[in-house]
Amino acid sequence: MGKVNVCLKRSYIIVISLIAIVSALLLAATLFSHGYFHEDEEIEKMLAGLHAMYIISIITLVLTIIGVYGACKEKQWALIVFVVGMILASLFMIAIEVQGLALRPQEAEEMKNFYLNMLPLNNASEPIIDSLKEVQTELQCCGLDQGYLDWGNYIPESCLCVEGSINPCVAAPRDSSVFEHTADDQPIMIYKESCLPYLIEHEMMDINIALGVMLGITLFWILSVVLCILILCRLNQKEDTPVVVYSAEAKAGNYTVLGDAAEYT
Repeated sequence: MGKVNVCLKRSYIIVISLIAIVSALLLAATLFSHGYFHEDEEIEKMLAGLHAMYIISIITLVLTIIGVYGACKEKQWALIVFVVGMILASLFMIAIEVQGLALRPQEAEEMKNFYLNMLPLNNASEPIIDSLKEVQTELQCCGLDQGYLDWGNYIPESCLCVEGSINPCVAAPRDSSVFEHTADDQPIMIYKESCLPYLIEHEMMDINIALGVMLGITLFWILSVVLCILILCRLNQKEDTPVVVYSAEAKAGNYTVLGDAAEYT
C-alpha cells in the first residue's frame, strides 16, 4: 500500500468538511422551512421538494463522515463508498438542474396565468390587493396586464410616481381616484408599465440563482470525488522495497582491510 501525500489528504479533508457544513446548514434550513410552512395551505405542493432536500442533505452528511474516516484511517472501503455515493448524488443533482432549465418556459407561463387569474383587480381579495400594492411600490409599476387600466377608476397611491423613478410615468386619467382630493389642474403622474413582466423576471431570476447555487454545489462534490480517487490510486500503488543481497566477498573484504590495518600497528 502506497503512502498518501499529506497535502492531498488535507485538501480532501478540507473539501469534504465544507461539504458537511453546507449539508448541515441545508438540513437545518429544511427543518425550519418545514416547520414554518407546516400550517400553510400550499404545504402539499412543497412536500416533494422538502423530502428531496431531506434526502440530499442527510445522505451527503453521512457520506462526508465516511469520507473523513476513510482518509484519516486510510480505509479503502470507506473511500470507495464515498466515491460511489457522491457520484450518484452528483448525477441526481445534474438531472434536477437539467430538468429545471427545461421547465423554465413552463414555469413562466404558469406564473403568468396565476397572476392573470387575479383580474379584474376591483374584485380581488384584500390580501391580494395589499400584496400587489407592495409589489407596485417596490418594482415601480402599476397593474398586472394593461397597466393602470387594470384598476379601473380606482388607482391606488402605490401607482404614483416617486421622484427619481427609473421606470416611465404617464399622466393619470382625470376621472380616476387620485384626483379626488386635488383642487388644481396639475397632472398626476403614475407608473406606465404593468407589473407582470417584472414579476416574471424576478421569479426567473430566483430560479436562475437557485440553479446556479446547485451547479456550484455539484462542482464542489465532483472536486471531492476527484481528490478521493487520487487518494485511492495512491493507496493502490506498491512501494518499491530495495532488495537486500548478502555478499560474502563484501564482508570478507571489509574484515580483511581491518585485519591488514591491525598488522601495521
